[in-house]
Amino acid sequence: MNKIYDAVMGLVVGDALGVPVEFKARDTFHVDDMIGYGTYNQPPGTWSDDSSLTLATMESIIRKGGIDPADMMWNFSRWLNHTVFTPHGKVFDVGGTTEAAIRRFNCGIEPLKCGLNHCKYNGNGSLMRILPLALMPSSMNDINNVSSLTHVHEISKRACRFYVATAKQLLKYGTLDYCLKYSLGYFGKWAKEFSRLPKIPELKRDEIRSTGYVVDTLEAALWCVYHTRSYRDCVLTAVNLGGDTDTIAAVAGGLAGIIYGCGGESGIPDEWIAQIARKDWIRELCERFRLVQVDTR
Repeated sequence: MNKIYDAVMGLVVGDALGVPVEFKARDTFHVDDMIGYGTYNQPPGTWSDDSSLTLATMESIIRKGGIDPADMMWNFSRWLNHTVFTPHGKVFDVGGTTEAAIRRFNCGIEPLKCGLNHCKYNGNGSLMRILPLALMPSSMNDINNVSSLTHVHEISKRACRFYVATAKQLLKYGTLDYCLKYSLGYFGKWAKEFSRLPKIPELKRDEIRSTGYVVDTLEAALWCVYHTRSYRDCVLTAVNLGGDTDTIAAVAGGLAGIIYGCGGESGIPDEWIAQIARKDWIRELCERFRLVQVDTR
């Protein structure tokens, strides 16, 4: 199976694992398998806005043969307003900044002017859907534009650039140690908000914040990948941090999917994939995305 599928299914499975316990406080619960219901009363294998917007991003890139901001926002609008790209025909989770940007698009504002640009609008809503840009030829400007559809502030864009750079290096079979060092070096001097990233290998669990703030999400996801040695352990570690469980597990799961693939002792468990809603459509979308990349390189 190709790495596009590994990465995307890694994200989707992580998302689905976290959905039932989103917003629960750390160490008030323990997840060790795919469960359902809980926070949103959804059946096992149900994914949320993280996967919906990632898949909507992919579908736009496939259909347009590249990044088309207006079409991408149209897909986001179809998701929010018409439940397209959902697992069961219902939108049950949406971030405030993302929703505001889509509403602005619906009112006729140009897509690249829809996002919110203030330091208080630095949730993880663009980071959670940026993975497809690591799976295709993309520039920093591409990453900035795709983030800016909803999240314009430099902190959000920088987090997205770091994540994409790290994922691209992992696709070249580099170790996570190397990929972290590469990404840190690639972006040069870091703003104070990102000063802990070089310390990820040294941080303890109680030093990791699992909130929806984009920097916290990025740190938590990288920490989970770095401190585990299988896909299962990575995403379960992410979910059991509590807080924004679905997004942190999705962001970590995308990287872990690249590293460990599907099946086997360390890969995404087959029994988890079997429970994922619309798994056949997701597989087909990944295959179409792969073929687009072959045609456009």
